[in-house]
Amino acid sequence: MNSNLAYTSTTDFANGVPNYTIPNKTTDGALAQKENKWDNTDAAKNYGYYYNVGEYRAAIQSFAIRVLGWGYTALTIHDDNNLKLITGNGKEDFGKILFNLLCIKKFNGDAYAQIIRDKESKVLINLKVLDSRRLSNISNENGLLDHYEYNQGNGEVKRLEPNEVLHLMNDRILDEPHGTSVTSAVEWVIEAMQESARDQRRLMHYSSVRVLYVDETDTTRLTQLKTELASGIKNGNVILLTCKPEEAKFEDLVVPPIDAFIRYQSWAENKFYSQLGISKVSIGGTTENNTEASAKTNVFITEPVWIKEITELENDIKNQVGIEIKINRQPSLVNNMQSDEAKNTGQSKLEMQGEQ
Repeated sequence: MNSNLAYTSTTDFANGVPNYTIPNKTTDGALAQKENKWDNTDAAKNYGYYYNVGEYRAAIQSFAIRVLGWGYTALTIHDDNNLKLITGNGKEDFGKILFNLLCIKKFNGDAYAQIIRDKESKVLINLKVLDSRRLSNISNENGLLDHYEYNQGNGEVKRLEPNEVLHLMNDRILDEPHGTSVTSAVEWVIEAMQESARDQRRLMHYSSVRVLYVDETDTTRLTQLKTELASGIKNGNVILLTCKPEEAKFEDLVVPPIDAFIRYQSWAENKFYSQLGISKVSIGGTTENNTEASAKTNVFITEPVWIKEITELENDIKNQVGIEIKINRQPSLVNNMQSDEAKNTGQSKLEMQGEQ
């Protein structure tokens, strides 16, 4: 080693190792033209995440249950009678349709249902959920939704007017003509969770396999050896090899400590719920670090999330369908928490904002 400082040099991390940067994002807002078309290009991908990832589907459905699980009440007899006419695909009711739409709204950003009325009386007679993958939003140059186009799958495109579509948009931002999918926020961490789980399963499955090292250059003999080895492992047979001692040897497959996978999975799961915007315990999940008191507090502080969703859904149905309903709220935990607080003289007083 040369210790002469005259021969030292430095690395160029600034140019050789670029810093991570967040990509820019532009909106799909209307341009200065008569029609601006926006397609649900990510709808199939978003549905794929929801359909194939159990944790994601359970989280979205639990979210919808928290919003709709206590049912609803129509504010007039007329509206109640109208809602009883709704059958969706023929085997649904109004509550099931709302649940479906709320799930789609979250994982896709936009959910649509065709509003079907009697041609003469204009009375609402049905709501039919539409496939987001086949629906386009058409806005005018002022950024206002002008109409929708629905690809019926047979080469025909059906035009639907705004008053013919119940359109739920999740977290619309800026001048976007559509909502924002929560899938885009959790996509990376879902992939990390799935990769880790599959790596762990594969290694645990193969942990009983012994690695065979062979000194063999003959392709035909090597292929035959691999075939026999695979067959023996699959069938649980003893594998007999005829060779010189120096030509082959077995070694146990070393599996990484299970704790490393558990810690990584726990980190990814916490990140998943954080990015999803709801806590795991608030939708029925459990965490090892939660006490009863902390779990109740966690549920309580997320109550505004459900109230916001409930209020938006009530307003969308009123403004777009013309029917007023009251979605029943889940009882607040505040009374229970205040009761527990009164029993615990060493606990600080629970202060309620907005209450006198």
